[in-house]
Amino acid sequence: MAFSASPHCAPPLHRFGLRRFPPPQPPLAFMRCPFFSSSSRPVYFSPAPTLRIIVSANSKKPYSGRSADSTSASAIDFLTLCHSLKTTKRKGWINHGIKDPESIADHMYRMALMALIAGDLPGVNRERCIKIAIVHDIAEAIVGDITPSCGVPKEEKSRREQAALTEMCKILGGGMRAEEIQELWLEYENNASLEANLVKDFDKVELILQALEYELEHGKVLNEFFLSTEGKFQTEIGKSWAREINSRRNSILAEKRKGPK
Repeated sequence: MAFSASPHCAPPLHRFGLRRFPPPQPPLAFMRCPFFSSSSRPVYFSPAPTLRIIVSANSKKPYSGRSADSTSASAIDFLTLCHSLKTTKRKGWINHGIKDPESIADHMYRMALMALIAGDLPGVNRERCIKIAIVHDIAEAIVGDITPSCGVPKEEKSRREQAALTEMCKILGGGMRAEEIQELWLEYENNASLEANLVKDFDKVELILQALEYELEHGKVLNEFFLSTEGKFQTEIGKSWAREINSRRNSILAEKRKGPK
């Protein structure tokens, strides 16, 4: 969903150390990200400005300036970048005037809890569902929350997120864990397994549950989110949980229509 209260769907350039300059060659620790700006001048992305990442001419790898342990440095660089998932607010709620809405990380965390507490399903790997929930929006640490209101075609959104994910895995230093993150993300993106089906449903369930909570907290009517997910659940758990949320909402709306006793 969202990046900030700004009407723009791409993150501000000062976030994550974006800066404009015309180097003779793109530094190895930076990624050319033309989608961050409408300007024709190139914009480069520095993954973790707070660590003052530089490039070693000898190793050609990011160096944090804090540790000789490159594995630890890569892990902290990656986690520092992921900090934005905790602070980036989901765009749909901002568009509807919700004060201090949930972050991307808030959304993913409750989805992971859904995977943890869901009843057992034949052939479904619960641990994999939890992992998919944790990484499915991880590329938004760079690209922000791109929603339909941004006017970005689905294919372009996927391309941007794939490029961002690839860069994040480079920052992590590659290897088995980076490969696993990419595999889990692609599995979700392509809806390519029973686990992906279930987590796709959790994504929608979390959305409408949060919408109901915001309706109660802010006195709003957020029909758009319920209508956009209607009939799109793929699993029995997803359908059952969505029915429960809608049932509760319908009861609340019916009580409101009756008015005070």
